[in-house]
Amino acid sequence: MGIAEIAEPVCLICGITYNSSINQDNALKELEQHFGPIELRSETFSFSFTDYYQEEMGADLKKLFVSFRALIAPEELITAKIITNNLELEHSKNGRRNVNLDPGYIELAKLILATTKNFDHRVYLGKGIYGDVHLRFRGGTFRPLEWTYPDYSQKLAINFFSDVRSWYRTALAAQKGVQ
Repeated sequence: MGIAEIAEPVCLICGITYNSSINQDNALKELEQHFGPIELRSETFSFSFTDYYQEEMGADLKKLFVSFRALIAPEELITAKIITNNLELEHSKNGRRNVNLDPGYIELAKLILATTKNFDHRVYLGKGIYGDVHLRFRGGTFRPLEWTYPDYSQKLAINFFSDVRSWYRTALAAQKGVQ
């Protein structure tokens, strides 16, 4: 029999996909109001991997990833997803989103995304939120799975999340040293 232990804190991340009606700097400030300072930020890139959002959000979408400085308990991902869903609604016009916010977290072994959609590879976390293992850390790098979204599989994302993991590893060690 294993002994249940409290999980180590994790690093909150967020994917931000948005159209031209959203001011990126204002959106980032709004996220910081809820989750604290942003620690790392990826380059902004064109979101041209799929037309999934085109009917709702329009064409010529942009995307970037961020990580936050404060480490959180993994179960706080539920609250993060509820907050980001509410932010999406606040920035909607005529029932159409202008921004899509995908919170998740990085721990040493994986990247988890939060979603409201159930599927065979997703685990229910609570309050209508599911967790989706999107990347696994193997052989010194993050590796996609068969269901990983293409924007999370690209080299820019893998490199960014590897940088986040390195920062997180250092932050986790420093936090343990304080305790």
